[in-house]
Amino acid sequence: MKKEKDKAGAGVKEIARRAKVSIATVDRVIHNRPGVSEKTKEKINAIIRELNYQPNVLAQRLALASRGTLRLAVLLPAISEETEFWQAPLDGVSQAESEIRQYNVHVERFLFDQNDQLSFTRQVKKIEQSKPDGLLFTPTFSEESVRLIRYCEKEQVPYILINADIPDTDRQYYIGPELFHSGYLAAQLLNFCTNAGEPVLLVNIAREITGNHAILRKDEGFRAFFREHDKKREIIALNTTQTDYASVSQKLTKAFQQEVKPAAIYVTNSRVSLVAKWMEQKKISNVILIGYDFLKENISFLEKGMIHFLICEKPQEQGYKGLMSLFNKLVYNTEPEKTLLMPIDIITKENYRFYRN
Repeated sequence: MKKEKDKAGAGVKEIARRAKVSIATVDRVIHNRPGVSEKTKEKINAIIRELNYQPNVLAQRLALASRGTLRLAVLLPAISEETEFWQAPLDGVSQAESEIRQYNVHVERFLFDQNDQLSFTRQVKKIEQSKPDGLLFTPTFSEESVRLIRYCEKEQVPYILINADIPDTDRQYYIGPELFHSGYLAAQLLNFCTNAGEPVLLVNIAREITGNHAILRKDEGFRAFFREHDKKREIIALNTTQTDYASVSQKLTKAFQQEVKPAAIYVTNSRVSLVAKWMEQKKISNVILIGYDFLKENISFLEKGMIHFLICEKPQEQGYKGLMSLFNKLVYNTEPEKTLLMPIDIITKENYRFYRN
């Protein structure tokens, strides 16, 4: 034990000597505490990398035990029939929680109604009042999310975004899909399955579309593919903020009453099952359908052949890696990747049995 302690101390002393600063300054940098200029911090971190210095893990665990409970907050949508997708990230959070609970870590979940901005705002206020040590969340509502980010930066609370990024924001960390390329991939799949120039229907079904970064980036990527590869391809847009089946059915019926009917449909989120249900009822079997997420109802329509491709982006892994990254940063001072992109998986009737979120 003494030998390990002496070795760790010697490492810190050598870093301090080379950087020409005090041991206390090195300690502040190692444990990410304030009070050190950016220039000095960069100099010390460069020496740490040069020496391949590894902090004494045992000492850090003892320090964690002595500091009391480490409190992590998680802000995600509540689960309902309409938001089944979010069960997977929450399962990932629970998996990570079970692995780090022994280190006196408490995870508090703040759940909001994905269709209600006020619900999100209320939970943001609760988080600010609770003063967590770290935060994992999805920025469903951009304006309130930016406010939450500002709070975290002011209070020096590390935070990680999952599933959707915030555009034009110098956020700390993001774990999730590359949304533009997700839409681009969907267009590529439809291009393989249809003839050049055949019209396609681009469907956005969400209570909030104009401020929904995830949907807008997928939409942009989808259109970009055809601008580059099939400029004559007509893209028919169907946007609806009414997410009930009756409303979606009515709009789909109207779209297919036009003289030129779509050869394929791309739905930018997990509500693809609503379109599949309509196609089944209308006995439409010659239209390619692509959507998102490994959900029970989506898989059911995939088995029937109504949905041809599901694009999945490891939501459970996002929750797990997000919470573990926060823990490692706060306890071991391990810096997460600023942007950790999830693989974009293509699920079909033939391979879905072997897929795990």
